[in-house]
Amino acid sequence: MTRPARRPAGGEDASADSSPDLPYSDDGRVARGRAEGPTATAVRERAGSGSRSGRAPARGRARSGPASSVLRSWRTWVVPALVVLTVLAVVEAVSPDGDAGSASPLLAPPTAAPVVGEAPPGAGQNVDIPTAELPAGGAFPVTGSGTWHVVPGTTPQAGTGRVYTYTVEVEDGAVLPEGDQAFATAVDATLTDPRSWVGSGQIAVRRIDTGDPDFRVSLSAQMTARGQCGYAIRYEASCWKSDIGRVLINGARWVRGAGAFDGQLGLYRQYAINHEVGHVFNNPHVPCPANGVLAPVMMQQSFGTANDYLAQLTEENPQGTQIPRDGKTCQPNAWPYPQGAVAPAG
Repeated sequence: MTRPARRPAGGEDASADSSPDLPYSDDGRVARGRAEGPTATAVRERAGSGSRSGRAPARGRARSGPASSVLRSWRTWVVPALVVLTVLAVVEAVSPDGDAGSASPLLAPPTAAPVVGEAPPGAGQNVDIPTAELPAGGAFPVTGSGTWHVVPGTTPQAGTGRVYTYTVEVEDGAVLPEGDQAFATAVDATLTDPRSWVGSGQIAVRRIDTGDPDFRVSLSAQMTARGQCGYAIRYEASCWKSDIGRVLINGARWVRGAGAFDGQLGLYRQYAINHEVGHVFNNPHVPCPANGVLAPVMMQQSFGTANDYLAQLTEENPQGTQIPRDGKTCQPNAWPYPQGAVAPAG
């Protein structure tokens, strides 16, 4: 007796689009949306497309009659249906809510917001840097609301090259003894000085007080700075937080300064502004290059000017730069170009 003709497995594998774009909302959560996938009808059509007539070529004489018709009908409809059910089961397994087109936040967690500051995240509790301790001094703003207001005022463009706009802002509830305008004046005087970043001949800055700036120089209360910049090593720090476009100047450091500056508060404030704005321009941390020379402005001078101290910060967290334990100690310095603007090439 001739065996019934067998139909080859026909059609293409059906699968939902497993790599939809996963847009993120402002708070970092994955926005839900539906990914387009093949319909059950399309799956059935592909599964039954072994020939133009929808029937597979027989290897021998096919059995005729009602039984053969039932067998063909079973293969044409039941097998594709099982394929569809399998696909739905897989989607159900990876989508906790059962929505075949939803993107689960478990599948694509948002990346951490970039924070670049003097205190590396997760540096551990064994760091011991005496010069990083906050000096004694006057009262400083401890807490604020976590929101900032723009200090009114603008400046003309300073420097040549790509123009970066900035605002000067003070955290709501963070009261400075000298007032908001004094902070703004210090920021402007620092960033427009030829010894600052405009001295490169490639960067220009201009202060605005309306619209969206390229970065915001923001005086912040001690606890706000700790929360935004990190406090793993228990020393006060400022930072550049790119996800909110803010240079956060720690109010505790603004009022008290740093031990390495030996009471030169004005010089320290210029350093703090130039160092953090240097991160806006993608400058990394660097070590002291030689004993007794001026420290590079991108050295972590809030914590000290000795490589042996700062090496503790990079031994566990290199941050792209390894500070060596080589005994070198620099002199404090606030400026990227302490000798003045760089002469134009040629």
